[in-house]
Amino acid sequence: WHLEQCRLGKCRRLIITLPPRQLKSIFASVALPAFALGHDPTARIICVSYSSELSAKLARDSRAVMGSRWYRDIFPGTRLSRERNAELDFMTTQRGFRLATSVGGTLTGRGGNLIILDDPMKPEEALSEARRKSVTDWVDNTLYTRLDDKRTDVIIIVMQRLHIEDLVGHVLSKGDEWTVLNLPAICEIDERIRIDDEHYHLRKVGDLLHAEREPLHVLDAMKASMGAFNFAAQYQQ
Repeated sequence: WHLEQCRLGKCRRLIITLPPRQLKSIFASVALPAFALGHDPTARIICVSYSSELSAKLARDSRAVMGSRWYRDIFPGTRLSRERNAELDFMTTQRGFRLATSVGGTLTGRGGNLIILDDPMKPEEALSEARRKSVTDWVDNTLYTRLDDKRTDVIIIVMQRLHIEDLVGHVLSKGDEWTVLNLPAICEIDERIRIDDEHYHLRKVGDLLHAEREPLHVLDAMKASMGAFNFAAQYQQ
């Protein structure tokens, strides 16, 4: 529902934070670009991750969705163009596109109306002040300038929290208005999470994000293995 609000232009700035291996990249970097281009084949989408290898993998997955027969049946007005159909940069016949790059990569001459930042930093780099600053400086000075219309275009950040001064901490400290969907592995406060225009999901203290796959004893073992500091960041956000 939150991602759909962005596609509809009702939410311009969205942060989603949740633990590793919870399908955040499938939702944000694979499905959403394909879905958005299905509804609007002129959409201009830029997807960014921490490495070129990860960016390329997510781009291949999204292109595979758009090239499937079931996708073409659902969205008959959207077709991949032979004019530009590279791994990191593919275009529709109506000149919409999904461009993939990595943090620090070149975007000269390119712009978009939907920018998706998906895991912009490796967890092992989070304690490096220089690396954190490199990421935030590139986002501030390069990525933000790539929005076609800075009044209406959309930026989505999807990641696991890594440090109080990671990218999420940085953008929230600047005072901009962001919608934040925060989903810790173990719920720490009672909250209502909107799931459509009229309904909410109620999360209570102690509720697990995905108890069938990661029950409490598994999370406790993860905490013991990775340490309380890393667990508090990556799993509890």
